Amino acid sequence: MLILILRTLVIAIAGALIANFIHLPIPWLLGSMVSVLIASRMGLKLYWPRRMRDIAIVIVGYSIGLSFTKDALRLILIQLPSIFLATIFIIGFCVALAYLISKITGLDYPSVLIGSIPGGLSQMLLLGEEIKGVNLSIVTFLQVSRLILIIIFVPLLVFSPLVKNGSTNASMVIHSPTITLVDLFPNILVFIPVVLLSIILAKKFKFPTPYLVGPIFGTAIVGLVGFQGPSLPSSVLDVSQLMIGSYIGLLIHFEEIEHKLKMVGVAISSGVLLLLGSWGLSWLFAHMKHISFSTSALSLAPGGMDQMGIIAAEIHADLSIVAGYQLFRLFFIFFVVPPILRIFIHHLYRKKGLEPHKIEV
Repeated sequence: MLILILRTLVIAIAGALIANFIHLPIPWLLGSMVSVLIASRMGLKLYWPRRMRDIAIVIVGYSIGLSFTKDALRLILIQLPSIFLATIFIIGFCVALAYLISKITGLDYPSVLIGSIPGGLSQMLLLGEEIKGVNLSIVTFLQVSRLILIIIFVPLLVFSPLVKNGSTNASMVIHSPTITLVDLFPNILVFIPVVLLSIILAKKFKFPTPYLVGPIFGTAIVGLVGFQGPSLPSSVLDVSQLMIGSYIGLLIHFEEIEHKLKMVGVAISSGVLLLLGSWGLSWLFAHMKHISFSTSALSLAPGGMDQMGIIAAEIHADLSIVAGYQLFRLFFIFFVVPPILRIFIHHLYRKKGLEPHKIEV
């Protein structure tokens, strides 16, 4: 097992270095993910522990938590109606897009629908397992493919000359290349137990993505009461990117997918259409709310909050706004959407005169 991990690590580092050499955006995330994905498709046996990914998103969660100042929190509260409307629009667009794709391809609509909702792979898989007849291979492939497309295309957009990126006070404190590990002490000693306790509490209260959400809340609360955590060295954020990228690169298992060419076409088309829809909404929100397009695009991107947080920190977007939008959608999809989807899908089955347990996909 150790040999497989080391092999994966070497491939991930090589990919990250190549991506850095050719000046790709967020090279440690993008390069490691693509190189591991290609190597695994070439037949190399690779392995990356989930625990390594968890450690990485703890680091990202701490970084995001640093951005929650009192002014940032006040701004998020003011924008709550907009955050709610944006969440409803994104989910509604996903529902309509899934219906269109299922009609064109003949794929099972409930499976495509659950695979299209940007609510996190683990949560959507649990929902798919609860509803008999849902094809979990389709759900997994669509969820992972969309995530990979977003990690590739969102950085290319927000790092491009088409988008102006400027520094904000909210993101300046997150990381710096001039900070060393020694500079973290002694203040970091206060935040280590805070982060660990926040993870335990997040698990206890069954929060979504506890290794990310827990540190965000824990770090933010301590910061809001007046004890600001130390910024991280940029190298630490780079390592966390590599650990996340290596994990994502191994998520797709083509051997479990039937009609591979058809499914790849479906995944790419649905992912691109969803991205275009979110970018259109981002442009509208950027003008309405007088925020930068990069901040708006990352706030509304249908991807993981950890990846969007990394990109926001790299381009000095308003990380607190990005996290506010992404956090609200994460909790909304985790707690509100599943029961609604269950009722909706069971209604579809009854409308066809079939019981869920009789459906074969």
